[in-house]
Amino acid sequence: MPDPASQPGQAEAFRGQPCIRLRAGNGDTALVALHGAQVLSWVSGGRERLYLSPNAVFDGQAAIRGGIPLCFPQFNQRGPLPKHGFARNLTWSADDAQAEASATRLALHLSDDERTRAWWPQAFAARVDVVLSAGRLRVDCTVRNTGAVAWDFTIALHSYLRVDDIAQVGLQGLDGCARWDAVQDARDTQQGPITFAGEYDSVFAAATAPLLLNDGAHRLEIAQSPALGQTVVWNPGAALCARLPDIPADGHAHMLCVEAAQIDTPVVLAPGATWSGGQCLRVP
Repeated sequence: MPDPASQPGQAEAFRGQPCIRLRAGNGDTALVALHGAQVLSWVSGGRERLYLSPNAVFDGQAAIRGGIPLCFPQFNQRGPLPKHGFARNLTWSADDAQAEASATRLALHLSDDERTRAWWPQAFAARVDVVLSAGRLRVDCTVRNTGAVAWDFTIALHSYLRVDDIAQVGLQGLDGCARWDAVQDARDTQQGPITFAGEYDSVFAAATAPLLLNDGAHRLEIAQSPALGQTVVWNPGAALCARLPDIPADGHAHMLCVEAAQIDTPVVLAPGATWSGGQCLRVP
């Protein structure tokens, strides 16, 4: 029998939910839940790089607070669907993990059925590819219109990044990008790196080069594909965090969401058309 630790992917349960653990050749790992096709953990260089709330709900129905949730086919409350759509609340099917030349790939699938059509009467097929390699995690999403009429959607990879202390964090790379400050409902242009004190919620025009998250002695490079035209940066701050039931009161101090998104202009898919976009996290 092969050693499970030598396999590219291994099924396991995490807090009662079915998951698949991916392994890279250097010992890095990623844990992917079938619920929402959601990456829950990414350990690289012996350090957890994603934030998962210890108070997250794992009942197979509610959204899981943390990791990398997929917001589809609606971002936030920008439309008639439940907040952030339904993809993060449903169980996806998964192929067997595949070992590639220098990476491990897992593909997960969701298509329309009676549950999705109760919210959204469109025919679709969605695929999430999680690709793990040494010091690198990439999540790609592909959406195809399998119906006979055109429809549109918005989408985001709502990545929760783990930080030691949000008060010491700086995010570089959005200097000069147009910004909508959702807290103040104000529009401006970002000047210099972003630092955090209190609630922060802004939508930026995406930068062309990768961003750099500085977290004390730790660094993380964040890139997104051109098909995702916005970057959302969010931290709830202490006051809002204390009102959220599925995160500790101090959870805001240890997380920062940097989201690859296409939300300002919906993606329109003609019958048979396909769209793809993704985010890549890399330890420099």
